[in-house]
Amino acid sequence: MYQRILVATDGSPLSERAVEHALALADLTGAEVVALRVVPRYPQTFYEGGIALGTDEVRRIEQQWADEARQTVQAVKLLGQQRQVKVKPLTVKSDLVAEAIVAAAKRHKCDLIVMASHGRRGLKRLLLGSETQQVLTHAHTPVLVLR
Repeated sequence: MYQRILVATDGSPLSERAVEHALALADLTGAEVVALRVVPRYPQTFYEGGIALGTDEVRRIEQQWADEARQTVQAVKLLGQQRQVKVKPLTVKSDLVAEAIVAAAKRHKCDLIVMASHGRRGLKRLLLGSETQQVLTHAHTPVLVLR
């Protein structure tokens, strides 16, 4: 049924549920898993009068984000090994998370995208946005959303 499943994770408990579902589905279908974590390009301040960061501090933060992302997808790979599921760990730098997820699914020829949704509604959703909604809107690949 599925040959390659992309699971988007940020390491949160909610996305860990998505990882578990993706691995279980891959185990049942014999599919491979692409474990993706999207990392912002660089730290920004969004408020007028925000503190500007020095070059060394920006480098340190970017390195920390990259290290955390690698640890997250490597953890998915280890979970896959326990189930004898092949997992390709992947980190991508992008400020457009949903776009990066859709592009990775296309680039790696994934049959399914698995991701979590926080289920925000109303004003919170308007202010915080919904990466899941953007993926659902723009992906040409089926999307399994877990809450």
